[in-house]
Amino acid sequence: METLAALLVAQPARIAAVAAVLALLHAVLRRRAARRGHRAPPWHVAALAWALYAAWEWWVNHKTPDADLRVDLLVIWPVLALLMAHAAFRTLKPRP
Repeated sequence: METLAALLVAQPARIAAVAAVLALLHAVLRRRAARRGHRAPPWHVAALAWALYAAWEWWVNHKTPDADLRVDLLVIWPVLALLMAHAAFRTLKPRP
């Protein structure tokens, strides 16, 4: 958890990079799904959530740069994890 915090807390550019990678993943999977007549997995939802988290992190750093306790992350990180787990499940779920 310390490693995750070191990579993401107060690093809105890194968070935005994660959002960009997820958006690219969604575009690739969407193109592949369209060829097969399927719907794309919901990676765009996870990408949007990460982009919103990047904006939030930038705002928090701008308003309170010396904040020690980040209780907001107790809500944000589980929500991001659930959205990514759902998208991964939908990606790996076998299609009929």
